Amino acid sequence: MTFSARIFVLLVFACFSLGDNVLAQSGYSNRGSADAEGSVIAVTAARANGTEPIRADELWLYENGVEQKIKNFTYDTSPARIVLLVDNSKTLQTSVDLMQKAVMEFSYEIFDGDQLFVIAYDEKPEIIQEWTDDPKKLETSLKTLRKQGNPYLFDALQASVQQVLLPLMPGTRKAAVVIISDGLDRGSKTTFDKALAELQNQNVVVYALQIPDRTGGAYRRNEPKPEAVVTKFTEGTGGRSFSFDDARAAAKAICDELRKNRYILSYLPTNTSAYDNRQLFLIGNEGINVRMKTAQPPNVK
Repeated sequence: MTFSARIFVLLVFACFSLGDNVLAQSGYSNRGSADAEGSVIAVTAARANGTEPIRADELWLYENGVEQKIKNFTYDTSPARIVLLVDNSKTLQTSVDLMQKAVMEFSYEIFDGDQLFVIAYDEKPEIIQEWTDDPKKLETSLKTLRKQGNPYLFDALQASVQQVLLPLMPGTRKAAVVIISDGLDRGSKTTFDKALAELQNQNVVVYALQIPDRTGGAYRRNEPKPEAVVTKFTEGTGGRSFSFDDARAAAKAICDELRKNRYILSYLPTNTSAYDNRQLFLIGNEGINVRMKTAQPPNVK
């Protein structure tokens, strides 16, 4: 990595330092991230040209602006567990038929060993289909989709992580949520910040099939605008956002990425405090594209 790139990293993290001090004074603590086994992070990495696996010596990891020594960086061949979280609310700007077709695209693209879990939500999340890799079973269950009520997206995300994905951990390393929505939340008890922190804490990567914003970008007093919600969830967890209009290409890209470009990175933090909000930044050599979560949030004691 060039000298100018390293200077850029340090400048970026300098912007976070004031926020970290505020968090430290607010009674937050880190959750078991600095134990003897260190921190483990899911990383998506690929070469712009070629398919040779990425090596640890081609990467640089920073935590709160301080370079960290990468302990292990290994290719993750394990099967994926993908929760498809479908907005079921009345005013969403698409049809039930198109939502069903978008979900079905994933059943055609998953790899051997991968499984899907479908949840639809309005005021409450509802299980449409438990873990399966069977397209016929999924197609039958999707007939229960309908449009009603208001979207409680953040509550549904929280339930997806705590009730569906967490019971599979730590044995399941490759966990993802695909949000099929415009990102609007209208009434959740769970805040946006809490939902994002839970996803980051559990190494759950968020992808999105983004539907046009039904509010037209209207101002939201206490939460980000719908489009920003999708961006922050995907970028903050190391995922990506796709257009709902091309669900087939999106499903293929997501499933291919989870199978072919996922790695597990581990390191022993050298500057960890029980009160740190840990901002993370990973850089690869020229020609290497990498993504991972942007932070390891602290927990309230």
